[in-house]
Amino acid sequence: MDLVKYVQDTLTPSKTLPNFKAGDTITVSYKIKEGVKERIQLFQGVVLQRKGTGTTKTFTVRKISNGVGVERIFPLLSPQIDKIELNKVGVVRRARIFYLREKSGKAARIKEKKM
Repeated sequence: MDLVKYVQDTLTPSKTLPNFKAGDTITVSYKIKEGVKERIQLFQGVVLQRKGTGTTKTFTVRKISNGVGVERIFPLLSPQIDKIELNKVGVVRRARIFYLREKSGKAARIKEKKM
């Protein structure tokens, strides 16, 4: 098992990512290829969960777009992710905050951690 971990560590590129968790508000800069053109799209929302280990780590981000909830799952070590910015640190007591899906408006707010 140590051999598998060694190969994963040597083959995966090391990125400097902010330390974020469920409840935090982040902005993900994601590269999108359209034909020969490449552009960066920003996706800002609340982190619902972080999942996986090693090279298969993923995180789910949820935002409200035109009154409709949109969730997107990003692989943490994806080469398409340009950068991740931490906007707000939220205070939640769970690792997976799927209860936000049923809430809307002011009920869906998350308390911000005071620095």
